[in-house]
Amino acid sequence: MKKDGFYKALTADGVVIISPETTFIDSCVQIGAGTVIEPNNIIRGDSKIGRNVCLRAGNYIEDSVVGDGCEVLLSCLNNAKVGSNVHIGPFSHLRPDGVVGAECRIGNFVEIKKSVIGERTKIAHLSYVGDSRIGREVNIGCGVVTANYDGKHKHHTIIEDGAFIGSNVNLIAPVRIGAGAVVAAGSTITEDVSPKSLAIARVRQTNKEDYRK
Repeated sequence: MKKDGFYKALTADGVVIISPETTFIDSCVQIGAGTVIEPNNIIRGDSKIGRNVCLRAGNYIEDSVVGDGCEVLLSCLNNAKVGSNVHIGPFSHLRPDGVVGAECRIGNFVEIKKSVIGERTKIAHLSYVGDSRIGREVNIGCGVVTANYDGKHKHHTIIEDGAFIGSNVNLIAPVRIGAGAVVAAGSTITEDVSPKSLAIARVRQTNKEDYRK
């Protein structure tokens, strides 16, 4: 089917394509009714976009599933699966085998690779999650990194339901953070953290008086 004919068929099915001139959709892509596609979106391959989705400007989506009611802005999804009512972007990158549960927030400059993210979890900004399993209602603070690669092998990080990971935390895999545990900001975690406990791993601050003359 030619582009114009395919786009007309989508429109007849209740899809809104604001700028057909700057939108590129493969003819095998499935898109649900009520979805709005803003300018400069590319949707390729075996992709399925749910109902009432808002694809804001500038997304690249390939071989991915986006659930009903999602909002995606300026982001790249490649072989990823996203549940319903998820907010993604801007500048998020969901790499192959990234699975995001319903009602999550995947925010600014977040990269997810080969990881499962539980429902209602928030990874708001500037974080890398790789080879990980994240539970439900987890908070991942700004600048969190799962250090999954030791130079030879990939290792897994597990974060259980309700855990809170503070800003600028390094999780050195393999490691498990228990349910409801809290990891203090600025920590580098190399050992498992038991449920409902607080983990702090920082060098003690030292102030040198009159350092600058």
